[in-house]
Amino acid sequence: MKKVQSAKCKVQNVVITMCIVLMVFSLSCGAKKEKTGYDEVVAGYLKKPFQDNMPRMYYKISSGDVLEIVTWKEPDFSKEVLVRGDGKITFPLLGDVEVSGKTPLQVRNEIAAKLNDYVVNPVVSVSVKNPQSQKIYVLGEVMKPSEYPLTKDLTVIQAIAMASGFTEWASRKEIIVIRHENGAQRVIPINYKAIVEDKDFTQNIPLKSNDTIIVP
Repeated sequence: MKKVQSAKCKVQNVVITMCIVLMVFSLSCGAKKEKTGYDEVVAGYLKKPFQDNMPRMYYKISSGDVLEIVTWKEPDFSKEVLVRGDGKITFPLLGDVEVSGKTPLQVRNEIAAKLNDYVVNPVVSVSVKNPQSQKIYVLGEVMKPSEYPLTKDLTVIQAIAMASGFTEWASRKEIIVIRHENGAQRVIPINYKAIVEDKDFTQNIPLKSNDTIIVP
């Protein structure tokens, strides 16, 4: 009799365990079905290659920046320099050095290589004293139209978020980015809804210095 009761208990335990497993499985399935559109957009974005959805982590130097260049144990080769309008700096013995569009790391390596003719194994560091000299502009039907600092290659969506989003009258399908390249003005159409609803992340372009986003 005890063996029969023991067997029944084992069967009951197995049944209870199976029921719990089925309940957990059904709840997880239900949760997947209730995924919001926003979650789908984020999930789709994260599936993109790592290098595509990560902003470039190094600041690009531009005219108006002030660089602090320090050469270890060489005070004659340590100074603060202003990046001129032509994108160059003047450095002792080296003369003019093109720095615009380069990262501090690239400039450091270039200066260190050139100083090899004058200093034994030069140890150089380059830092930007005012890394917000590069600006972008967000205008039109956004909550806070203004100029904003360009850092880490902001994208269109990030810039709009900095401007606190759209007003209720914004035409999200007709956004434009005005860009100046090689002395010419280029107009880039942006469809915000295509980015969010159709997952067309190619339109969420990285911005460049002096880009102007206009939301009609």
